[in-house]
Amino acid sequence: MKLPTSVSFWRTTTLVVLVLFLFNALFVVRITPRFTRSAPAAAPQGASRATEDSISAYAAAVIPEQGVVLPVAWGDLGSKMIASGVIDQQAFESIYQNRGGLTEEEQAMLSGTLAGDVRITPQNAGVLLNVLWAFGLANKNPVLDQGPMQDPEYGGAGRFASTGGWTLASGDPMDHYSMHEFVTLTSEQQQMVERVAQGIYRPCCGNSVYFPDCNHGMAMLGLLELMAANGVAEADMYRYALAVNAYWFPETYLTIAKYLGTQGLSWQDAAPKEILGYDFSSSAGYQNIAAQVEPVSSGGGGGCGV
Repeated sequence: MKLPTSVSFWRTTTLVVLVLFLFNALFVVRITPRFTRSAPAAAPQGASRATEDSISAYAAAVIPEQGVVLPVAWGDLGSKMIASGVIDQQAFESIYQNRGGLTEEEQAMLSGTLAGDVRITPQNAGVLLNVLWAFGLANKNPVLDQGPMQDPEYGGAGRFASTGGWTLASGDPMDHYSMHEFVTLTSEQQQMVERVAQGIYRPCCGNSVYFPDCNHGMAMLGLLELMAANGVAEADMYRYALAVNAYWFPETYLTIAKYLGTQGLSWQDAAPKEILGYDFSSSAGYQNIAAQVEPVSSGGGGGCGV
């Protein structure tokens, strides 16, 4: 039976519209740039790999996994600090029990005798920070007795994070503040310690090591004293201090290395004394660097407590 003309017309029209709709749908999905703009994923993945490779290259130079051997003799300093009450052994071991425990070498450093090298690594940087903090706090030194820590403006040396924050002593930490002659320096060695201390900053604050108001400053003061007692030259003291600061503040120094790269310089080209100075290593100096380059995130580093 022949359909009426009007029915035939509408059937044809419906088919044409359906075909156009399907074609348009295909065209939008496969051709229109609305979708191709959001599609490419290969470039970001490649860029991400390049960034990771770059960070790995910085890390190999700044915080090498194998660590850095420090030119100090530790011996039985840990045992002496336990015997004098500077370190409460049970309290110290307890906090590290919750962090996976101490290695054999770390245990020897704390409560035995470490006859071999003192090596700082990404894994033991926190332990070294704490034992050096205890040493810097307790060892008799004019920096603590006559320096900025004693300024009446601050209401007493016991009000700082480096003193009141040392909660791993037996009793009041101020009972041990500059009270023990574990290491005695000559006049020349002391002058060098003070000179170098005034040139080393840390990104958690704006103070130099000469004003060791936090744990990192106090620990670095202790390290400088040990290096001076071991006859380390002034230029080398800066070099080792930079290596140690980098393990304590990895994100800071990886970012600085990245910034140096934008200036056409490698980490090895950098002068340790300059990098440890106010313009790079103080809180304000580092913030200025971080504003010029995207900061590196490593997930490492600690705060100003035990």
